[in-house]
Amino acid sequence: MAIAKSKILDLPDADSAQRFLTSFAEKHHAKSERLLKNDALLSDVLALVSFSPLLATTLLQNPEYLWWLDRNRIGSGVRNKSELLESLARFSLTNSQIEPHILLARFRRRELLRIFLSDIRRLSTIAETTEEISNLADAILENALRLARQELDNRYGAPLEIDGKGREKPAEFCIVSLGKLGSRELNYSSDIDLLFIYSGDGSTSGSGSRGQITNREYFVKLSGSISQFVGRQSGEGAAYRVDMRLRPHGRVGSLALSAADTIRYYRAEAADWERQVLVRSRSSAGDSNVYKKFFAAVEDSVFSKGQTVEKALRGVRLSKEKIDLQNRAHRGYDVKLGKGGIREIEFIAQALQLAYGGGDKWLRVPHTLKSLARLADRKLLSESELTGLFDAYEFLRHLEHILQMENGLQTHTVPDETVKRSVVSKRMSFSRIGDFESSLAVHAATVNSVFVRVFGTADHEPLSPDPNMQIKMAGVSDSRPKKLPPQLLDSLQRSGADARSLPAIEKRLGKLTETSPRLVEMISANPGLIENIPGVSDTFDVKDYASILKVAVASKKDFRSRIGVLRREWTQFLLNIIAFDVYGKLSLQEVKGYQTALAEASVETAFLIARSELEKHYSVEIGDLELAVMGLGKLGGAGLDYDSDLDLVFVYDETKPLPVSDITHAQFYGRAVEIIITALSSVTRDGSLYRVDLRLRPHGKNGETTISKTAFRQYMRNDAAVWELLAYVKIRGVGSDPAKAVEREIKDAIHKRAAKIDIAELADESRRVRSQLEKERSASRRGKEIDIKFGSGGMLDIYFAIRFLQLRYNVPDDDESRSTGETLAKLLANNSLSSADHENLYAGYQFLSALDHNIRLTAGRSTRVPLANQNALRIIAKRMDIRSGEKLIEDLTLHRLNIRASYENILNDDPSH
Repeated sequence: MAIAKSKILDLPDADSAQRFLTSFAEKHHAKSERLLKNDALLSDVLALVSFSPLLATTLLQNPEYLWWLDRNRIGSGVRNKSELLESLARFSLTNSQIEPHILLARFRRRELLRIFLSDIRRLSTIAETTEEISNLADAILENALRLARQELDNRYGAPLEIDGKGREKPAEFCIVSLGKLGSRELNYSSDIDLLFIYSGDGSTSGSGSRGQITNREYFVKLSGSISQFVGRQSGEGAAYRVDMRLRPHGRVGSLALSAADTIRYYRAEAADWERQVLVRSRSSAGDSNVYKKFFAAVEDSVFSKGQTVEKALRGVRLSKEKIDLQNRAHRGYDVKLGKGGIREIEFIAQALQLAYGGGDKWLRVPHTLKSLARLADRKLLSESELTGLFDAYEFLRHLEHILQMENGLQTHTVPDETVKRSVVSKRMSFSRIGDFESSLAVHAATVNSVFVRVFGTADHEPLSPDPNMQIKMAGVSDSRPKKLPPQLLDSLQRSGADARSLPAIEKRLGKLTETSPRLVEMISANPGLIENIPGVSDTFDVKDYASILKVAVASKKDFRSRIGVLRREWTQFLLNIIAFDVYGKLSLQEVKGYQTALAEASVETAFLIARSELEKHYSVEIGDLELAVMGLGKLGGAGLDYDSDLDLVFVYDETKPLPVSDITHAQFYGRAVEIIITALSSVTRDGSLYRVDLRLRPHGKNGETTISKTAFRQYMRNDAAVWELLAYVKIRGVGSDPAKAVEREIKDAIHKRAAKIDIAELADESRRVRSQLEKERSASRRGKEIDIKFGSGGMLDIYFAIRFLQLRYNVPDDDESRSTGETLAKLLANNSLSSADHENLYAGYQFLSALDHNIRLTAGRSTRVPLANQNALRIIAKRMDIRSGEKLIEDLTLHRLNIRASYENILNDDPSH
């Protein structure tokens, strides 16, 4: 308990932490003893309860959450909707006797433990925190929809509608989110504003226990059930407060409307403010195509080309004045509605979007920070204003989170009482109230000054409309280049590019922008990059990525500046690779090689940033971190491509002394890994680098983010499942000599372990895992899509066949033969692979690899062939020297058949041969 007391002294609310420890020991003595022995978990739990009495109560009522939190508190990153749905499915299995509305409320509260811990530890940005809170709401809504639909289908049968050819088809349904959930900026205690839309009228099949009803009746019942599952109050509260007042016709309107009726309403009947609400809308659950069709039909009504700047500003300004009148009687500063508060930032973004979004589609993004950044790119906000608004938004939203998570209430008011304000100040990392109040005042003043400039007062005129934008909104023709994509052209004009320079830019970028929409996005976000884009006659200059990135980072003094400059330099390097790729001056192998080198340099630089942060945190000088980075997947095979994840495992050497005392190796290197992941994957105004995936680490999501060398070796020798052996065949030490040494040890352990496994068992497990991935990841309701990774005859057939053979015949990778093509050649030379199967797999891999690469380049990250995008398909075929998109699909079909045949030959081969 003495250790616990020493940890309590520096907490913002030491009394609350002490009360929790005392109560926990009284109610759960054995679990309390276990907690006190887990130093890292104890520190995090004490921090949580010091910030949030609400979460203290949650842990007292559910002590088993502690061990779940211990497994999930570090390195999980921002979990997406799919990952949270998986977690909810597991939670449901162990809580199957609980009523659905209580189960969903409990699940949400448990997940908030993890999210809020990352928030107060500043391991995630505000944008990442609010995104994950929004993903959590999406997952809960999706689950509620599934439960409700299952119940109603059992009663009435599935809803059906008639398509354009007179045939029955399933009617689809979508939950549309508005407001903060719509822009993925939900806070801890937000209401969720929803619309329920179904695809079309008709009737149910009538196959259920209660016969047939109309689709309208069905979907109104469905909407009511979802609202009950999610919003019904119990002794433990509700998952969310559901607000349906923004639906067509408000409180008197139907809970659910057909897409046609909803479109008709927003086009002809909705007030201006109702259309403005749709600026921040998206599909949260159900069939997203229903939302896409709806929004495509009403988008021009939301962002009207006839909208004047004055009218847009006036409408939003009137809303703000109403808020000011309502807010005058409130005590304490309201961080949301007060002068210089969050709402003013949101109004700045929304008003300028409405004013200029009619003629500039690139401005039509729902997220506040993304919107502000694009407005600054268009010179509608200055760089200093953008920086001030970003900093203020982060400060105010973090303060809002601190206030709300104290007791789980929807509050935005900073308390007047000195004692309470002192606690808030400490939770905001200020030692004195005065410093906190000064910082709050500065941020509020910054926001209000921009608000006044944009909207105007008696002393200020509102923002003047841009002449180019006026031309576009008026529909007047101009002489601007026509071949450049509109969003890039608008971005160039907003950046102040001389109109006379546009034809030259068009000539220079023509082929690049035609081939790579990804490049268009990058340049549109930062037109300054154009200056350094190489021309088609230039020669690719091989650079020492690591040295350049490290020098750039070393020139900056703080964490934010360092990860910012890292992103800017990285973007320039990637742009260079894309350009020479499009020009055809780099082979596919070279493109992947340079991208792999850039990723390794980025990891090295992230190590440098982590070391600097640790030195600052512990006030000691730290030499090289005794931490090895092991790459798996594409990084392991040294074949990274556009938008590839980094599959990593971090291994520390427990035999080497630490530069600090009173801390374990696991704690020290766990903290280092947190910083490294943040440096590589966090989303900032300068973008992000990679998605870091740690799920392949020993024990998966239940494992620590780092593992000792000894424990890693023992795990692979004794505990790893067969599927893990298959995954780790491609392990590669990244960069350092210690990493290479770990690679050799683990490969040795893998192949020795595989030699002891019965060949039939190895084949059965390989087939089982491959089949499971195919069913889970490539299933399509209509079977019209071609998945070149997970589908039959896809990349995974090749990977599983090769790795099975490598384990069966003890053919490990080495530095000289690591690529798929080289490994196939090695297996052939070793008589582990027939010449016919080698030919099928090699030719198939070359084709699929080129196709995958060109899909990433032209259409973005996807494992599916863009059959609906004929232009992309044409470009891909041309880049692969195939005469047409149709011929490409023919060739693909043949390769897939050959690959699947060889996969089955290899995995079904008689073990006695």
